[in-house]
Amino acid sequence: MKTFSAKPAEVTKKWVVIDAKGLVVGRLASLVAMRLRGKHLPTYTPHVDCGDNVIIVNAAHAVLTGRKREQKVYHKHTGYVGHVKERTAREIFESRFPERVLEKAVERMIPRGPLGRRQMGNLHVYPGAEHPHDAQRPEKVDVAKMNRKNMRAA
Repeated sequence: MKTFSAKPAEVTKKWVVIDAKGLVVGRLASLVAMRLRGKHLPTYTPHVDCGDNVIIVNAAHAVLTGRKREQKVYHKHTGYVGHVKERTAREIFESRFPERVLEKAVERMIPRGPLGRRQMGNLHVYPGAEHPHDAQRPEKVDVAKMNRKNMRAA
């Protein structure tokens, strides 16, 4: 019996939409990373982009458990000596682009490199309920019903 290896031309990508309202960020990010890589499919091939296109709406309403909203710190370096900036998750959620918390959580679960960058291109995150991908007819995935721990009151 030979091991199956998918070719890029054989891959068919689906579009899925996930409503992040009230969902726990880490649990949602791990599920989205699995879908982006294609690990939920029986035809998963590690070196081929065989995952789905994922649309996340209401990313600004995702929740962090415990005291992570105040205690989790994101660092960035400006490029100058000693210029390491830090922001808490609460500051990012209240800023202009609250969807970046979810994007960073997913990005850190995807492998680094050219394939990981291509897979991150298949992720579309929006802070509100609207998205411009209606023409792709995405199917809705209910993450809250998969496990009771996925949903948390805000």
